[in-house]
Amino acid sequence: MRSAAALDSVMRTLADPTRRGIFERIVKSGEIRVVELTQGSGVTQGAISQHLHSLKRAGLIADRAQGRNVFYRAEPKGLAPLVDWMGHYGVFWRQRFVNLRTLLKEIDR
Repeated sequence: MRSAAALDSVMRTLADPTRRGIFERIVKSGEIRVVELTQGSGVTQGAISQHLHSLKRAGLIADRAQGRNVFYRAEPKGLAPLVDWMGHYGVFWRQRFVNLRTLLKEIDR
């Protein structure tokens, strides 16, 4: 499993609903500018920029400057600590579902 600090950073960053929404918009768009993220969000450009800073610090997004514009894109590797953590618990749930399936078959008899 990856470091606890990396997992804490990703979980803390995505715990904020506004930040999670921004991240989802970035994922869906492929690449997007701050001005596009601000439009229709009900959040100021300054607040969007702060959320982007948090997402970048957690390794969830990367940016690319082109002239006056900065384009943001999702960084799939940034979710690795969360995926690793969930995978660890996936084993637990798979066994529980096998047990449940067995119990349900026994009840149906």
